[in-house]
Amino acid sequence: MKLFLLIFCSILVCVASLGWFSYNKSSSIIQQKVADASAQTAQQTAGKLALLLSGYERQSFQFLTDIQFMQLLENMGRAKDDYELYDTSRKITEKLSTVLMADNSLESITMLPDGHDGPLMTTATTSKPENISKAVLESIKAAGGKAVWIPTQPNGLDGARLGPTFAVARFINQGKPYTLIIEVKAGALSEQMRSVSFGEGDDTHIVAPDGSIVYDKDGTDGEKYTSPIPATSDTIDFHGEPMLSAVGTINTNNWKVIGNVPVSSLVKDAKQISNLTLIMCVVAAVIAAALGLVVLRTVGRPLAQLRTLMNEGEKGNLTVRSTLRQRDEIGQVADSFNRMMEQITGLVQQTNQSAKEVLETASSLSEASQKTAGAAKEIAIATEEIAGGATNLAVESEKGSELTVEIGSQVQSVIASNEQMGNAAGEVEEASRKGSDFMGTLIQKTGQTEDMTRSMVDKVDKLKDSTRSIRKILDVLGNVSKQTNILSLNATIEAARAGNAGKGFMVVADEIRKLADQSRQSIGVVGEIVENIQKEIDETVSVLSEAYPIFQEQIESVREANQIFVVVQENMGSFADRLDKATESVRHLEEAQSTLSLAMSNVSSVAQEASATSEQVASLSNEQLSVSEGLVELSSKLENVSNRLRESLSKFTVA
Repeated sequence: MKLFLLIFCSILVCVASLGWFSYNKSSSIIQQKVADASAQTAQQTAGKLALLLSGYERQSFQFLTDIQFMQLLENMGRAKDDYELYDTSRKITEKLSTVLMADNSLESITMLPDGHDGPLMTTATTSKPENISKAVLESIKAAGGKAVWIPTQPNGLDGARLGPTFAVARFINQGKPYTLIIEVKAGALSEQMRSVSFGEGDDTHIVAPDGSIVYDKDGTDGEKYTSPIPATSDTIDFHGEPMLSAVGTINTNNWKVIGNVPVSSLVKDAKQISNLTLIMCVVAAVIAAALGLVVLRTVGRPLAQLRTLMNEGEKGNLTVRSTLRQRDEIGQVADSFNRMMEQITGLVQQTNQSAKEVLETASSLSEASQKTAGAAKEIAIATEEIAGGATNLAVESEKGSELTVEIGSQVQSVIASNEQMGNAAGEVEEASRKGSDFMGTLIQKTGQTEDMTRSMVDKVDKLKDSTRSIRKILDVLGNVSKQTNILSLNATIEAARAGNAGKGFMVVADEIRKLADQSRQSIGVVGEIVENIQKEIDETVSVLSEAYPIFQEQIESVREANQIFVVVQENMGSFADRLDKATESVRHLEEAQSTLSLAMSNVSSVAQEASATSEQVASLSNEQLSVSEGLVELSSKLENVSNRLRESLSKFTVA
């Protein structure tokens, strides 16, 4: 059944996979070819529309190159009265009408005044210039005379037309500024796009750069194009349906020609391949079923028969044989099964005879092994007792030797500690001596510091007296400055009384007054500085007065510390002498320990040799006992195996 399912599924999967691959590949090729053709169509249509729109753009430019037209605009700007203005505007309107009548695709031509009260000139029967977007007019004016294209509007640019129009406009600044607007019927584009086809169910648009729809065969002109616009041609999601979108650009005004074709209409012919695939899958299923039935009859039944015979052989019946006489691989398997059963029958008969002989030999070997094991066990027990005594002796000897060694290490540690303590005591004694010398020097330096502090206090007091004297002198100078200022003021008054003869003296008196003011200001600054100096001197005297008792206490503390260092130095000398005597006693103890350690080492060596010899004998006895016990165990196992083998062989039927 597994082989049948494998064949059935394999054929069905291969056919379905081939059909699916063919369908996808053909759909992809068709879609790519249509995409290339659509892209070329879009480009060719864009080129054709570019020629059409270039004609309208050239038509608007001809007004700028028409000398008579430009002269009329110039005359309008210089018109002296209303009649002359009316006559000029009439001539311009007639010229616009002439151009309009020459081209049936034009809806109207309008000259719209820009920022002045000039007349509106248009070929349209009705016009509502106030409805024109200011943003559109500003963009036309910002172009500076270049052509500006305005997308399709449902009722014209000003909403007064009967049908949709698109426009091209220019700003003309001749005499008085005007905006030239040429409105073109949307039918001009429809006429060009009528012969354009991108495929069955296509949707064609012309879209301005701002997203406004210029042309749409469904009549949505002027609305916004909401679908994505690819660069050239690509598959997009158009209102929930996959569309192949081809894009061409009109070089005149960068409008986009967009053709959308449903992908489903492109690949509908490829669905014949999917239908053919379904038919081939049904045919393949029938063929696979027929092959499966043949396999069941030629392979399944013979294998089932062999399986039954093998089950009988598994149960122990070695007399079963296959009756298949086919010449294929199954027949060869049946012959091999028969030969295998004959070989197994002979092997079982021979094994039965050998098992009997092995069972008899195992019984005899088991009795001999048990006797040998008993004797080896008694020898091993005696040897182990001897080895145990020697081992105990060696252990005790080793413990004594270890204790001796431990005592020696402790003695060495004590000696080392004594030596370290002696060195430390010497270092402490030397440090005490140096500390005592240092403290003496410190006492001397502290005394000098005390003398210098006392001298500094005296000098600061003298400096304080000097600042008081300076303060008195500044007071005198301040009074002099005030008197000088008063004298200069009197001199100024007298010079003013003297009139012209006293002008020179008035200048001198004024300079003396300025000099007196400067002197007074300088004396004030010096006074402030002297005040600050006197405050700092008072603070210094206060600090030194507080520091002097501290210096006295410091000198007393240094003297006490010096006395402590002297006492420590004397005590460390006596301690070092006692430590030397203790070290000598420990050295005598170390010599006695060395002698004891040598004696314990000799005892331990003899005990270890005796223990090693006893352990060797015990080891050999244990090995012999182990071998004897293993021999007994092997004999028992051999006997058990022989019994199990005989029981197993009794299950087979050989005759």
